[in-house]
Amino acid sequence: MNTTNINNLIRQLKQIQSDFYATFGVTDIITNSKIFEILIADALDHVLIPGHSGSRDAKDSTGNEFEYKHYKESSSNHTWTFNDFSDATIAKLLNTKAVIFAHIQDIDVLFSKFDWYYEVPGRVISNYLAKATRKIKNNRKMINVSSNQIEEHLGLTKQSITYSAGRYSSWIKRIIDVAGQIEVQVGTKGILTSNKFWEVLVALKLGHTVQSEQAKHDAVDDLGNLYEYKVAKGLSWSFQDISNEVLHKYLSDKSVILASVDKNDFVIKKIYDADAKKIVRLLRRKLREKRRRYLSLGKEIRRKQISLNPKDLKSIRAKLVYSSD
Repeated sequence: MNTTNINNLIRQLKQIQSDFYATFGVTDIITNSKIFEILIADALDHVLIPGHSGSRDAKDSTGNEFEYKHYKESSSNHTWTFNDFSDATIAKLLNTKAVIFAHIQDIDVLFSKFDWYYEVPGRVISNYLAKATRKIKNNRKMINVSSNQIEEHLGLTKQSITYSAGRYSSWIKRIIDVAGQIEVQVGTKGILTSNKFWEVLVALKLGHTVQSEQAKHDAVDDLGNLYEYKVAKGLSWSFQDISNEVLHKYLSDKSVILASVDKNDFVIKKIYDADAKKIVRLLRRKLREKRRRYLSLGKEIRRKQISLNPKDLKSIRAKLVYSSD
C-alpha cells in the first residue's frame, strides 16, 4: 500500500466533491450510496435536489419532484424498501411527480450502471402504500415493493435506459476513476456504497483493512482480529435494528470502533476503541431501559435502536485512540 498515492487520491476525491458542490449545490456525494442517485438523475435528465433524508431526490426541467428507490443486482433483497413509513410520509408522496424504482446492475461490469426502472406516479404509489400497509404489524413499519407488485397491482411495465451523456456524466466518470484507484490501493471494493469510504479513512488511521461490501464484519487487522465500525458526523453513534443475532455477531469482534468524521473536509476527528463485550452489555441494558420507559408511557418500540455518546463510552472505559485536535 502506497500511503502517498492514497492520500493524493483522497485529495482528488475531496476536490471533486468541492467542485460538484460549487457547480450543483449538492455535497456529501461520497456517502449513503449517493453515486447511484447521481447515475439515475444523469440518465433521466433530472436535476439533483440538495439534501438527504426528508427531501425529494431530484426534479425535472419543469420543477416536478421525484423520489428515487434503488436496489443492486448483487443484493440478496431484490425489492425496494420504504423504511419507517407513516401516514405523513405516505401522504407526502401525493405531491411527488413519481417514484423511480431503479435497478442497478453491478455484476460483471467495471462499474455499476442504471439499466432499467419503473416510474410510478406519486398519487398511485401513495394510494397503494396506504392500503398495503394497513396489514403490516412489524414495529419498524417497513414495507418492500417488488417488480411483481408494481406490474400486477399497478399495471406498469419496466423501462430500459438508453445511455447518452448527461449533465453529470463527466463527474461520474471522474468519481468512478478515482474511487476505483483507491479501491485497488486499499484492497476494498464498493467504497462508494453506504459509509464504506469513511470506514476506509478510519481504517487507514488504525492499520486495518475494510472488508468489501458483503462481508459479515467491517474490518480486519493483520492478525485476523475482526472489528465493527460505526461512523457518524457528530458524537452520537446509532445502533439500529438490534437483535440477538446482531449482538452475537458483535461478540466475535475484538472491538467496536466509533469514529466522528467531517464529510465536507474529509477529516477524521475522533476514533474510540470499545471492547465488544462491554458494548453488547451496554446496548442490552439501554434497550431494557428504553422498553421500560416506553411501557410506562403506554407506547411500543417501533425500532430496536440505541444511540451511544461519549458519556456512554466513558462508562465502559472505551479508549480515545485518535484525535485531530
